[in-house]
Amino acid sequence: MKKYIPVLLAASLFISSCDDFLTVVPETQLSSATFFKNQKDFEQAVNAAYVPLRTIVNDRAWLLGEMHSDNTYYARNVLFGATDNQEDLADFSVPESNGTTANVHVLNQWRQDYLIIARANQILALIDDVDFDAAAKANVKGQALFLRAYAYFELARYFGKVPLHLTPVASREEAALPLSEEAEIYAQIISDLNAAIPLLLDKSKQEPGRVTEGAARTLLANVYINLKRWSDAEQVLTPVITSGKYSLMSSYAMAFSDNAANKNNAESVFEVQFQEGAAGLQGNFTYQWLPRPISAAELQPLMGTSNPQPQDGEGNNIPTPDIIAAYEPGDLRKDASIGYVFLSGAFQVPKTLPYILKFFKKHSQHNNHGQNFPIYRYAEVLLFMAEALNEQGKTGQAIPYLNQVRTRAGLAATTATGQAGVREAIFKERRVELAFENKRWFDIQRTDRIQEIIIPHGNRIKANPQAYYYPPLPGAVPRSNAFTNLNKFYAYPADESNLSPYF
Repeated sequence: MKKYIPVLLAASLFISSCDDFLTVVPETQLSSATFFKNQKDFEQAVNAAYVPLRTIVNDRAWLLGEMHSDNTYYARNVLFGATDNQEDLADFSVPESNGTTANVHVLNQWRQDYLIIARANQILALIDDVDFDAAAKANVKGQALFLRAYAYFELARYFGKVPLHLTPVASREEAALPLSEEAEIYAQIISDLNAAIPLLLDKSKQEPGRVTEGAARTLLANVYINLKRWSDAEQVLTPVITSGKYSLMSSYAMAFSDNAANKNNAESVFEVQFQEGAAGLQGNFTYQWLPRPISAAELQPLMGTSNPQPQDGEGNNIPTPDIIAAYEPGDLRKDASIGYVFLSGAFQVPKTLPYILKFFKKHSQHNNHGQNFPIYRYAEVLLFMAEALNEQGKTGQAIPYLNQVRTRAGLAATTATGQAGVREAIFKERRVELAFENKRWFDIQRTDRIQEIIIPHGNRIKANPQAYYYPPLPGAVPRSNAFTNLNKFYAYPADESNLSPYF
């Protein structure tokens, strides 16, 4: 499979201080044979297993899960030229050859997920043989099981069949495995999460930023919903809702982390941790989501920094007219989610372009911010429960969960009736409630609506490119191969296929 797996296992020892959560500190002379001796060692190692999540949400998930949908697109900059790897994802034109692709973002997503798996496997292989506090051991083990399950869930949704590594890989010869069937991958994910749930602490007792029992239950419910195991999803979600540990924030905008405050709040079930500064824990995803070119003077009001710098290149993850039109009149989430900025240097007409406001928080350092990124919020727990109940024919019980989310958004109770009507209402509610949180492609995929949604979306872009942020210039139109690859799964990374005889 990967020449990287032995390297990744060694990298699991590039660990972090348990006092400074998720900080990576190289220790190049350590090995698994000498390092894993006590509780602190394992706590540092599980910190390292979280670290790839930063790269995933900062640089990858929005490309593969949000731009690869009808929610966001790119804002073409004719001076910058094409950025094929990103545009191919947004245009559903990812090139494939013999079931593989050279797209660098697909490759890096694969590698980051397997990096999590490699680090989790190292912990799980050794932890039972080391004697230390039983409660602390259970907590570390539960976190490692969750993280491995989360990484495999991402891989299963992106690729379908993937190699299933459950033990550390010590040599190149051990690295290549056959592709396991989706059913086997999902069975392992479910097994890991069922094992993790009783080991993990609840939110009131867990260190902020680490996964909790509620997070594991929510992930397991997401898995069950993907598999259409509706009753199982209801059963696993019920304790999350009745626990009293989670609630909706009073306003939608308050659900999201500030640069240094409001992190892991009452609505947060699990979020990836960032910290502004020079410690290597920062994010810059909002800078990647700007329409461009933007001057320093135009950027400063958005970021609040004292040293803004102009940003060139091509803007990405720009809200589409489709998502803007998806909000009902009076929905408070619209103005909290989408802002507009005037770009004097833009080629587009008009020069005022939308951007993802909900994650833009004031901070100090240019291209360096500390707001966390949500993986699961309590609002999604409520929508998961609504969906699970409705699909079992318990539509009357489902509607109050849907309406809790709508009420916070300033909307009246849903007027949808019947199972089919409420199913569509939940699908639409997920779109606007979870907009720009990298859920949209997975929702389209799991409900088998790719042809229904993406083909018309592509036709609208091709019919009116300027409405989708192409400038009114000769040749500024979608490429001829746009919207020609509507596959459910991404092709396997070509660089990885070169190292394996199995794909």
